[in-house]
Amino acid sequence: MAQMTVSASEKSQVRASTAKKTARLFFIDNLRVALVVLVLLHHVAMVYGASAPFYYVEPPFTDPAAFKSLLIFALVNQAWFMGAFFLLAGYFTPGSFDRKGPGAFLKNRLIRLGIPLIIYTFLLNPIAELGVLLMPAALTGITTELTWQSFWQAYPDRLGIGPLWFIAMLLLFTIGYALWGMLVRNRASSTRIVASKPGYFAVALFTVALAAASFLLRRAIPLGESVTLYTDLLSFPTIAYLPQYLSFFILGAVASRRNWFQGLSGSMGFAGLLIAAAASVLLFPLAFSGEMFSLELTEALGSAMGNGHWQSAAYALWDAAFAVGLCLFLITLFRRVFNRQRAFGRFLSQHGYTVYIIHIPIVVFLTYALREIELNSILKSALAAVIVVPACFIIAAIIRKLPLASRVL
Repeated sequence: MAQMTVSASEKSQVRASTAKKTARLFFIDNLRVALVVLVLLHHVAMVYGASAPFYYVEPPFTDPAAFKSLLIFALVNQAWFMGAFFLLAGYFTPGSFDRKGPGAFLKNRLIRLGIPLIIYTFLLNPIAELGVLLMPAALTGITTELTWQSFWQAYPDRLGIGPLWFIAMLLLFTIGYALWGMLVRNRASSTRIVASKPGYFAVALFTVALAAASFLLRRAIPLGESVTLYTDLLSFPTIAYLPQYLSFFILGAVASRRNWFQGLSGSMGFAGLLIAAAASVLLFPLAFSGEMFSLELTEALGSAMGNGHWQSAAYALWDAAFAVGLCLFLITLFRRVFNRQRAFGRFLSQHGYTVYIIHIPIVVFLTYALREIELNSILKSALAAVIVVPACFIIAAIIRKLPLASRVL
């Protein structure tokens, strides 16, 4: 077999390309911070909207308009923001793998992802689960008095990965990438940067394929149905979005190789915004047959979530178009407007990952502390958010000063 040789000039070009790719992309850092803040707002809204099971919810829910608003807010978030996290994670994976090599890359991922998983499962999740015991017994049916003894007796049942299902799934994806990377590592194509950018037809084809895959999966696993692997410790609450999560991670890795984030045109981003808006106006109401939900979760809502209903097809096409379009728009918007970082921005970026890991117990206990304040659910969500968001970043900054914490976080 012929042996490939690389000239000095070609090596220089590769080094230059690598240096350019690994330069700090502030707009991606800032977009990731925005996503973390949106996660905080999402979980605060779940406390007051009760649109899905959560660690702590606050009754009563007597305002149909507020309930509908918070539920729509949760559905819109769910349609895209975790996919966007996987897209950004996928974007940084190839460069990390190339710089570190397979062994160091996997070791780093196990430390950065595995240790937080263990800490959350065995410490933070049981603490957050106290929120269930703090709710009125009339709502939960739990009459056991909260004591240290009752807590430790229930401790094994309180273990779980909670929102760190994202970290667990990302760990699986990165292990898969490492295995694939070891197979193609010696091929020239694995490190070559291709300048071509995706066209409108390719974006449309990807969107339709994603919608079809999502619709088919939701025939078996509707939205809102959790899937547990092996034990209750590994529960994935939004597995119906697996086609989006996996395809966005892969798309991020491809985008990194081909330098797409820097090369996407502003017109493509604007087109993405139009696609997301049009899909929301046309397909989102259609998915519910024009029957928007109130305090009672209607049959139309259930049909949109899966089980092969035509409404589920409309919903799958909506969330695929919305996710793809909004990500295109936000990447180009943040690149144009938020591609710089001052001290405050660096602070947020440095602590965003830690905030994601620790935020659930903070949300639970701060919203519980506000329980005596009587406000409309939307206003109370806003008040809680104003307190929760800065508190999470401050506590994250304190935690990251602990010995060895910066190596993991």
